[in-house]
Amino acid sequence: MSRRRSKGPRRASGRGMRELSVRVKTARGRKLSSTRWLQRQLNDPYVQRARAEGYRGRAAYKIMELDDKYHFLRPGGRVVDLGCAPGGWTQVAVERVNARGEKPGKRRGRVIGVDLKAVEPIAGAELHQLDFMEDGADEKVRAWLGGKADVVMSDMAASATGHRQTDHLRIMALAEAAAEFAFDVLEEGGTFIAKVLEGGAQADLQKRLKQGFEKVLNVKPPASRADSAEKYVVALGFRGASAEGKERADETGGGLHSS
Repeated sequence: MSRRRSKGPRRASGRGMRELSVRVKTARGRKLSSTRWLQRQLNDPYVQRARAEGYRGRAAYKIMELDDKYHFLRPGGRVVDLGCAPGGWTQVAVERVNARGEKPGKRRGRVIGVDLKAVEPIAGAELHQLDFMEDGADEKVRAWLGGKADVVMSDMAASATGHRQTDHLRIMALAEAAAEFAFDVLEEGGTFIAKVLEGGAQADLQKRLKQGFEKVLNVKPPASRADSAEKYVVALGFRGASAEGKERADETGGGLHSS
């Protein structure tokens, strides 16, 4: 676990970061695949940057890059981070919505992080250990929130099986559960972000999101590894009550139109 400073991550210029490629010797008992993974980690510029700037992982830069482009983490915002371990996304959200109240003249936001694993405390965030896929989990999160959210973001991922289609179906189930929660708690105009994998079985989720949001995009931020199948669905401008009305109309055969 990382050692945390009370005032959050520190920024680095990058000049103190290692620039030389690191080679890892194959140790006795370590698989070749593990050695390759370790070497990639040691030479990954995002991993190096996260260490230098005090973030808990390279994933922090994925949500930064998405927010830099779409501007959904604003001071005063209320954010729910599903699958928050080890805490990189939560750290970024805390900074950008001013959850610690450190930005004079800016509204103070709120960040709730939820994960199956225990997460080391993050100043300004409320962290809860919970299996979001268990019965009644969404009600618990709603109770902790105590109102509406401006952003629901999910980096939840199931343990990989090595079978691509199975892994895809598992992560889509998590994204769909997160989307259902977002429909329940988002404020009108709110934003939903979720990790998905490239492949099939996305049509239902895409259709539901397009009914409920003004704009739905599929984005692969620069911080995502080029060889990874992950991407993020970004749904902007939640329609609120009007989205529920449109969905009911579609289910009964009314309100249909050609595009």
